[in-house]
Amino acid sequence: MKLKSIARKTLAGASLLAVSLSFSATAFAETWVEKSDKYSQELLNLMAKYQPEFAAQVGVEGVEDQVFDLKPKINQRYEKDAKKIIAHLKAEMAKESDPFVKQDLAIMIDNLEDGIVTQRLNDETVITYINMPQIIFSGFRGLLGPGSDKSRHEAAVVRLKRYAGLEKGYAPITKLAEDRSRETFKVKGLTGPFKGEVEQDLERMPTFIDGIDQLFRDAGLTGWEEAAATLKEQMNDYKGFVETEIMSRARDEARLPRPLYEDALRQWGVDATPEELISMATLGYAAIKAEMTALAPLVAKEKGYTTTDYHEIIRLLKEERIAGDKLADFYSDRIDDLEAIAREHNLVTIPDRKAKVRVMTAAETAANPAANLQPPRFVGGGDEKEYATFRIPLLTKNEDGTWNYTDDAFEATSWTLSAHEARPGHELQFGAMVDNGVSLARQLYAFNSTNVEGWALYAEAISKPYMPLDGQLLSLQNRLVRAARAFLDPMLNLGLIEVADAKRLLMEDVVLSEGWAQNEMERYTYRMPGQATAYFYGYSKLMGLRTEVELRLRDKFDAKAFHDFILAQGLLPPDLMREAVMTRFVPSQM
Repeated sequence: MKLKSIARKTLAGASLLAVSLSFSATAFAETWVEKSDKYSQELLNLMAKYQPEFAAQVGVEGVEDQVFDLKPKINQRYEKDAKKIIAHLKAEMAKESDPFVKQDLAIMIDNLEDGIVTQRLNDETVITYINMPQIIFSGFRGLLGPGSDKSRHEAAVVRLKRYAGLEKGYAPITKLAEDRSRETFKVKGLTGPFKGEVEQDLERMPTFIDGIDQLFRDAGLTGWEEAAATLKEQMNDYKGFVETEIMSRARDEARLPRPLYEDALRQWGVDATPEELISMATLGYAAIKAEMTALAPLVAKEKGYTTTDYHEIIRLLKEERIAGDKLADFYSDRIDDLEAIAREHNLVTIPDRKAKVRVMTAAETAANPAANLQPPRFVGGGDEKEYATFRIPLLTKNEDGTWNYTDDAFEATSWTLSAHEARPGHELQFGAMVDNGVSLARQLYAFNSTNVEGWALYAEAISKPYMPLDGQLLSLQNRLVRAARAFLDPMLNLGLIEVADAKRLLMEDVVLSEGWAQNEMERYTYRMPGQATAYFYGYSKLMGLRTEVELRLRDKFDAKAFHDFILAQGLLPPDLMREAVMTRFVPSQM
């Protein structure tokens, strides 16, 4: 199975808070959740067999020392095992009477079937290319990184030795990766990865290779140095393989063949055609720009600016920067502000515990230069609860002592960024899952960007009216980014716009920095094609659902009850979420 597809499928980046349901029998909830989770164990076992690093990251215990399967015929073996599970789950679904369990079984079946479709499409279309240093680093980061469980650290040394082929029965993982790539070189008609992607991977590989050593040093482990040195040499050799054999087969054009792009949209949870996305998002883009144009003079008056143009005002606001060594404290305080807003205006239930915030390491920032949430383990973890952490990209210093600022590091944008990643956004989603419990199917196997990011963008929207004016303008700008993504991503992948023109729009009209606009171009074209559309798509689905509920309930509509109910469902896809709201929430409020 293609590792990029696996990573996207199992670790995409969040949802849930349980309150005001129309029923209150805790024993009932526990019964159906436990029953569902027994079925989920079959999928966890499959993940543990083929992708133990990812299984360990989501909390599966006993696989921390295992390494992913790159032996011959991996795709055929995986599909055979997955089909057995699908057949069993379908048979159980036919006999099941509990509607909650039936929904979860459908989610699990869809997850497996979608994975098989994606795998076959990749097999028929592209050669196998794996960025081994990043994959290996990411697995160790999940096992050894900040906030990890120290009781699992010793297993990392065993995994390291197995990667290097220093234990009996294990070949060097880089050699296996080369073998799987070379097998696909022999298949006529397959296309290589995008040349720009490979070039960037090669540039960043040393950061990941060195970052592995740093993770082991920071964890205080011993006995790893020899294996690390061997693996480092093997990964440098693998870098040479990529430079020669992969690069010589790389394609010049970034955009995906349409069948692969449409499959990518589906994997991210977007049930719309590229043309439908373009139509929906361009309309939304125009409406958001109109709001920004109307709000800009109010911000200018408050700030004392002479200009009333939103583009110029945003550029001025970006000068109100946050120093790199103050980021964590600043964002922690901003989350406190948003919590106070949510409580005062009855937006959603806020827990008493503090949200966790930290700045990422250099290697983490290289792997993902955007602010993000590090989720807790979905399974396992013992009696002590683990919570998600809001992570901020590391800022570096110039020789003159000034900071290299990003689009995340100025005061006005901190409002919407904190609302999205922390509260009432992703951190609240994950925290509620930990505190209240939800079936694994609704945490892990319904985990896609539409189900996750739709709530986070919606969380920005419900917080926006209570932000200061400059925060409101930047909240709209961030929503404008998401609308732009939802039409630029498909337009680029359909060949309807050139990269230079798309980048120019983001820089000149959306007012992103050159570096951030470049990140967006990479994201749409070869890092995660299709993913960026899910934010605006999921948000639109939630906003549409809310409007429908308000029409039904009129003056009985309670925003806090509605939001708590949404979070209580877990990561349900939009169609199942609508069914839950209309059949359970709406009747409970009438």
